[in-house]
Amino acid sequence: MSVIHETFNLGQSIWLDFIDRSMIAGGLQKWIDNGVVGVTTNPSIFENAIAKTSDYDDEIKSLAKAGKTSAEIYEVLTVQEVGAAADILRPVYDKTNGKDGYVSLEVNPLIASDKETTVSEAKRLFKLLNRPNVMIKIPATPEGIEALTEVISAGVNVNSTLIFSLEQYVNVAKAYIKGGCKAESVASVFVSRVDSAVDKLLAEKNATELCGQIAVDGIKLIYQSFKEIFKGVERKQRPLWASTGTKNKAYSDCKYVDELIGPDTVNTVPPAAMEAFFNHGKAALTLETGLEKAKEDMKKIKAIGIDLDAVNAKLLADGLTQFNKAFESLMAAIESKAK
Repeated sequence: MSVIHETFNLGQSIWLDFIDRSMIAGGLQKWIDNGVVGVTTNPSIFENAIAKTSDYDDEIKSLAKAGKTSAEIYEVLTVQEVGAAADILRPVYDKTNGKDGYVSLEVNPLIASDKETTVSEAKRLFKLLNRPNVMIKIPATPEGIEALTEVISAGVNVNSTLIFSLEQYVNVAKAYIKGGCKAESVASVFVSRVDSAVDKLLAEKNATELCGQIAVDGIKLIYQSFKEIFKGVERKQRPLWASTGTKNKAYSDCKYVDELIGPDTVNTVPPAAMEAFFNHGKAALTLETGLEKAKEDMKKIKAIGIDLDAVNAKLLADGLTQFNKAFESLMAAIESKAK
């Protein structure tokens, strides 16, 4: 039994934050055998898989010859890969009675501020994939949170993504409940990016003793809100910890997995962090340890003049920009390859 299996037995599902052709060909099944129970994707992952390799060139050529536009080629390739991964994970979905075994596909990030288009695109993609174990990723912008309610009420599984703050998380959770809890959903809260941003501010204020702690502190407080909001709710929207690869080499290479394990949660882990956790990670209930310290740390941050709300708002804006650029770069690469 691997540490990933042990973590699952503690109530946390480990998903893989990655997809490409080689993963579909065999790598994913190997991870499933070691305890992984889901997959997430985003525009940056698809940009790396499609634009920066030659793996899909023959298909792009064939589709271009058939008269497909760049947007149509993108959709064919991404739906194909997500569908293939979902088929590989279907036994996990069946074994867990629909709790796990999901693959996420994000709506076009360029429509993140358009509620109605987001709703229609989420429904269309879910129908197109035609599998029960897929989730449609919707950025948790104000418009995206409103869209979440409608999409959930229509029975579409949703991964609400790019959540950074407690307030943003609470709004997402309430939107899911407002939608009647009619589909499976996760709320993706980003972790390491918070430390990357806050650590710089702490260094400027000579408060480095708090470096590498604020992101985990914030997650622990969000988890307490999750427990309160979903108390007595049968079909919970599980919080999912995203951006859990360690960016600061001074920290443990599986810091954002080891320190965030708790029941009814998901951690989607990029390949390098997954390897690290598999090789020397520890399965232990850590998500509810040090709660009082987490609260005190938040008071200290405020006292020294760091505005976490402003930091989180910028991280959301930057995250949207990053995904937009990745999407636009991918579309440009497909168009270039097609020509």
